[in-house]
Amino acid sequence: GPYRIRYSHIVAATDQAGALVRARREAHGLSQTRLALRAGTTQAAVSRVERGELSPSVATLERLLWAMGEELGLSAQRAAVEWDEDHLRDTLNREPAERLALALSWNRLAGQLSAAGRRAHGDAS
Repeated sequence: GPYRIRYSHIVAATDQAGALVRARREAHGLSQTRLALRAGTTQAAVSRVERGELSPSVATLERLLWAMGEELGLSAQRAAVEWDEDHLRDTLNREPAERLALALSWNRLAGQLSAAGRRAHGDAS
């Protein structure tokens, strides 16, 4: 089956950062202008972060929270992997030599795609 690429977590992260800044700012009773002054930025920048129009760097998010007396906590976890059961079953039904040949073929294709991408971007190395 076709492979799916998910971008939703990137968009959600931007929205969540803005919602976090807004929620913490309101919990502290601060205006956007007051937070901006404390954090050394502009009210417009704070507004854009809160509305999700500006994706803040971790450093910027940390600075905004620090200006409110809070610390940013980050964590990571293994992503849930969705298996294509039909593809997995088909692969496991193949002989080991055939699976190896397919893996090597995909590896060559990945190398060719990578080289083509470098050439397309003007990096011949």
